[in-house]
Amino acid sequence: MQLRYFVKRLQDIMRNDAGINGDAQRIEQMVWLLFLKVYDAKDRIREARDPSYNSIIPAKFRWRNWAADKKNGTALTGKPLLDFVNNELFPALKGLDLDESAPMSQLIVKTAFEDNNNYMKDGTLLREVINSIDEVAFKDYRDRHAFGEIYETILVSLQNAGNAGEFYTPRAVTDFMSLVVAPKLGERVADFACGTGGFLTSAIKVLEGQVKNKADKALLNSSIFGVEKKALPHLLCVTNLLLHDIDSPSVVHGNSLTQIYGERFDVILMNPPFGGSEKEEVKSKFPPFQQSSDTADLFMVVIMNRLKKGGRAAVIIPDGFLFGSDNAKVAIKTQMLTEFNLHTVVRMPHDIFAPYTNITTNILFFDNTGPTVSTWFYRLDMPEGYKHFSKKKPMLLDHFQPAMDWWADKKEIRVDGFDKAKLYNVKFLLDRNCNLDLCGIPREEKEVGMPEDILNEHEEEKRRENALDERLLSEMRVLLRSK
Repeated sequence: MQLRYFVKRLQDIMRNDAGINGDAQRIEQMVWLLFLKVYDAKDRIREARDPSYNSIIPAKFRWRNWAADKKNGTALTGKPLLDFVNNELFPALKGLDLDESAPMSQLIVKTAFEDNNNYMKDGTLLREVINSIDEVAFKDYRDRHAFGEIYETILVSLQNAGNAGEFYTPRAVTDFMSLVVAPKLGERVADFACGTGGFLTSAIKVLEGQVKNKADKALLNSSIFGVEKKALPHLLCVTNLLLHDIDSPSVVHGNSLTQIYGERFDVILMNPPFGGSEKEEVKSKFPPFQQSSDTADLFMVVIMNRLKKGGRAAVIIPDGFLFGSDNAKVAIKTQMLTEFNLHTVVRMPHDIFAPYTNITTNILFFDNTGPTVSTWFYRLDMPEGYKHFSKKKPMLLDHFQPAMDWWADKKEIRVDGFDKAKLYNVKFLLDRNCNLDLCGIPREEKEVGMPEDILNEHEEEKRRENALDERLLSEMRVLLRSK
């Protein structure tokens, strides 16, 4: 089943409803309905395992008892359905009597409804949406794993999504990073800006192969942790994890940047929001020398502070972080090189996040085993036959095979006079004022893109030039002082 077509069908029904204003509300509407259906399916499994199990959702408000159409003429529709949803269902679920000591499997129900609403005003159309959702079984593993496509559809629908630095991370990228970092059963895996849970479900896929018995399954259930600031992707993530058999998803609805210190994790997999900004109240919590206007910088501080001793991380970061020469970026990179082992930087091809942005990104692989001695840089080139990635020609896991082959036997590579893979010692990196812009894509003609992307690339090029100027001036000062 192609979930993107399923989403389109629901959107088409809701476009006829006068109560919904835009795709953002249409998506929010379908997601809380999906959550209730999935949660009810999980309740059925729990009931089969434990006859004494009693759902936190009162019987009257379980999907099977009010939403499922038994085709006997008793299904709620029209005004009675709207009255039930607005005046009974939402108040009941928002008002569940739970405190923070309640199991996560119960807390997520109340959390899911705290910031959501029913926007539809036509009860007949609402019944159509409910019936369409009820047809979906999500029994096939491929359908469950494809759930992240719903969020991709959201971002395509919301034209301004890229302005918030929020992008759908292609599954090929999350799978590659998870395979390389290789989480082990018993380790705690975290993503502090988890979106719909792409990294978490990729980690689950690696861990599932290690599950041998019920005890291992329980261990897997307690291994996954996420934080998501926005209500909609948070609810999508919780639903996604339920579909991946994580019965009590430990996904916090909040802002990770307000908690620089806290529980430490064995593995951190992330694509921190970049290009966004935080209010002064949040930035003031960071050490003065690491306070930045870029959310990606702030997340790097959180990641380093919350990575366990001996732990390992893989983090996507834009080019601007590599060559950035402002005080905060240099301080953050200096800490990474002197306190952590930044062992590998993979330079990714352009258009990974098309159509949301053309900004080039990189993957930093580091661990908390001691200071960096040397760092490998590897450039992953565009696959043969591709000029760019697109919705119809997305990046696939197979496209990472050259990087996987190189990883197994790391060696320096030079192509057409340019370094494709090279090892640099940490002194060299520190002497460059932590400019990590190495083994990048050779300069070549670019296709003309969207105005916003052209502006972003221009600003990034200016930052690159400024960083180079600053480095040259610094070297000149050193030379003058030595005379």
